Amino acid sequence: MQTETLARFAAGLACADIPAEVGRRALDCLIDTVGAATFGASLPWSRIVAGYARQTGAGGRATILGPEGGRVHAPSAALANGALAHAFELDSLRKPGAGVHPGAILAPAALAVGEEAESSGESVIAAFVAGCEVMFRIGAATRHTSETLGFHAPGLTGVFGAAVAAGRLMGLSAGGMAHALGIAASLSSGLLAFAKARSGGMVKRLHLGRAAEGGVLAASLAADGFEGPPGVLEGAFGFLATYSVEPDPGRLTAGLGSEWETRRICLKRYPCHITAHTPIEALAALRAEHGFGAAEIESIVIEASEKVLSHHDIPEPGDLASAQYSVPYSAALSLVRDAADPRAFLAAGPADAEVLALARRIRLAALAEAAKSGKGWASRVTVRLRDGRELTRAADDFPGSPTRPLDRAALERKFRVLAADLGEAESGCLFAALDGLAGRPSLRGLFG
Repeated sequence: MQTETLARFAAGLACADIPAEVGRRALDCLIDTVGAATFGASLPWSRIVAGYARQTGAGGRATILGPEGGRVHAPSAALANGALAHAFELDSLRKPGAGVHPGAILAPAALAVGEEAESSGESVIAAFVAGCEVMFRIGAATRHTSETLGFHAPGLTGVFGAAVAAGRLMGLSAGGMAHALGIAASLSSGLLAFAKARSGGMVKRLHLGRAAEGGVLAASLAADGFEGPPGVLEGAFGFLATYSVEPDPGRLTAGLGSEWETRRICLKRYPCHITAHTPIEALAALRAEHGFGAAEIESIVIEASEKVLSHHDIPEPGDLASAQYSVPYSAALSLVRDAADPRAFLAAGPADAEVLALARRIRLAALAEAAKSGKGWASRVTVRLRDGRELTRAADDFPGSPTRPLDRAALERKFRVLAADLGEAESGCLFAALDGLAGRPSLRGLFG
């Protein structure tokens, strides 16, 4: 059974089996996630979740990230940090997209359990890689169709990755890992209702925290002998049959151990949905080349994937979450403010008159190229200026993607922007500590 094959791989993966660049990619993602969670900690919805975690999880040794911090038990830390990491559309994902968010799922689970178990940094990175290899394959096997059914895919796939990462650090055997996956399947959750409801978008932030927490729960129960059904991914009434349309079970184990899915991790550049990244890149390139301002624009056409047209065509969002989920609004904001600074989205909110006026002049259209495998984020932007000029630019990439990874300096700059609330000295020390994670014999003292 493919579920059991994944479980054997995850339980048996040795640190020495992981190529150095794969481990480095995992570490970069982990660092990026701590930065995202540190920024997210100050937001109102994050404070609610973190407060709940402190109230219900008191007495543990796992850290809630951010200036206020606090120590709680591992499930509560995973819940809080997953929600904090996804609090402002800053966390990582896979390219091509597969409905998976590695940072906000794997890092909270691995760090929480790793702190409680006083695991080595090397073992935490290996747990992250194991979780990524399993979770990315599950997402790919759904053919990213869960969201056509109305589910928020990372809330579904994430619990498996978190169960693997936590289970490795708990020392689960292959059989125990299979049970953890079997349990995890019944903890998948998350609906896309927030995308069109015009309010209630805070719940989106919760989905990834719940997935991280659920993975820790599944692994903990399996460690104590609790059982889950075998073949839960590919079997009758299993995950793929329930949560996807025409799934491809062969992708669950294709290339396992030789083709490293962790290499596909993509770090975000802008605090908005990933499908807005290439339009923003294209608009920035056109503006740099031709020197126009927002007031000079008559109209914009963004050609993109069918998913953008069905899920992300929200020209007048009702709350901040739907604004960040909206391609027209995010693209318009990038022409009025600095879209790379998350504080720009906070300052604008969903009702910025200048941004809304421009968003109303943006029309979405289907891009045939985006239907090709691996091209789901591709876009082509056509800007018509009031002086009659028509400018066009296509984009399929941006800094942070697998083909354009951030170097150490760029990663640190981004981290420092996100962790600014800690203060310059503390954010610098934290980056250095995380960057040297592989050499730490224990996570004890990592967060002070």
